[in-house]
Amino acid sequence: MSAVPGTSAPTSSRDVRRWRRLLADEQYEATVYRRLAQRRGGEEREVLLALAEAEGRHAAHWAALIEQSTGAPPRPGRPSTGLRLLALLAQRFGSVFVLALAQQAEGRSSYGSEPHATAAMAADEQVHGEVVRGLAARGRARVSGTFRAAVFGANDGLVSNLALVLGVAGAGTSTRVVLLTGVSGLLAGALSMAAGEYVSVRSQRELIAASAPAPHSPQVVGALDVDANELALVYRARGMAEAEAEQHAAEQLAALRGGRTVQGRGAAARPLSPSPGLGVPQEDDDGDDVVGSAWAAAGSSFAFFASGALVPVLPFLVGLEEGAALVTALVLVSLALLTTGAVVGVLSGGPLLPRGLRQLAIGLGAAAVTYLLGLLFGTAVG
Repeated sequence: MSAVPGTSAPTSSRDVRRWRRLLADEQYEATVYRRLAQRRGGEEREVLLALAEAEGRHAAHWAALIEQSTGAPPRPGRPSTGLRLLALLAQRFGSVFVLALAQQAEGRSSYGSEPHATAAMAADEQVHGEVVRGLAARGRARVSGTFRAAVFGANDGLVSNLALVLGVAGAGTSTRVVLLTGVSGLLAGALSMAAGEYVSVRSQRELIAASAPAPHSPQVVGALDVDANELALVYRARGMAEAEAEQHAAEQLAALRGGRTVQGRGAAARPLSPSPGLGVPQEDDDGDDVVGSAWAAAGSSFAFFASGALVPVLPFLVGLEEGAALVTALVLVSLALLTTGAVVGVLSGGPLLPRGLRQLAIGLGAAAVTYLLGLLFGTAVG
């Protein structure tokens, strides 16, 4: 055995194998970020390329250790299955889903306990996790409205139609009646969800628009007989601290009277708008980044509710007998609930299994209660 370069610790074959695996992992992480960068532009692309470069520096560290310890060119080992899958997904999709998985991968770094990783490398990995978290947050904000409608739609379709089918079956009705009830529940629920999402998102956007300054206000401020203190009240009403509001108002009035623009926070052309970051929309903000498109949310909700509601009906559509159809429906819905829960876990940065089991418990619990009520109703009527 030889000594690890720069330390007195001996090098074992196990160390070299671990270094080769770490080398492969770093190379794959760099590949993931480069592939994501190919599907991004502007600042996000630059950030992703910088992350890839940092992972390349880490890979060079392990390559140097391998070469100095073995005297042979560094040969990477087998990367983790998760990173290989992540690189494949990054090449095919490059979505917020991949960023969320990358965030989790960064959080699983072993450099804090790795004796041959430098302190700087361990700190780098923690910072990388925060950088990826920020990028993923941007993506989540862009898809939040549509994603919410999709998840709620699919979950509601699975649970409500399974509960409906089980409740009707528990009352002792025929297979044909159960099938018709399930199809009716699918169509009624999908249309209701789509209409509800459209109204909800439109209402949110209208509330956001109502919080923005009136369109005519920038043109009239210059003609008003106001002083800085009165204009400062506008900014304070929108959440700005008193001292900052007074300073901002003085800058705006001075700019208006001098025919200049205020650099940095807002412009003289928008004197009633507070500084960005107060949570108040600006005049050119229509709320799309916050709540998404109403039509996209409605379409997503309709499609995903219908897809979810179709699952418990499928066994009846293919002609299975009622008992076999109910068991098959339970199995299919259980798998779908586990999947939707896991997807929510990935995108929210949480653990997959607990989220999946939570969805499963809630869904099957609701279905069980409805089935028992159906049994009671059927017995009472009979």
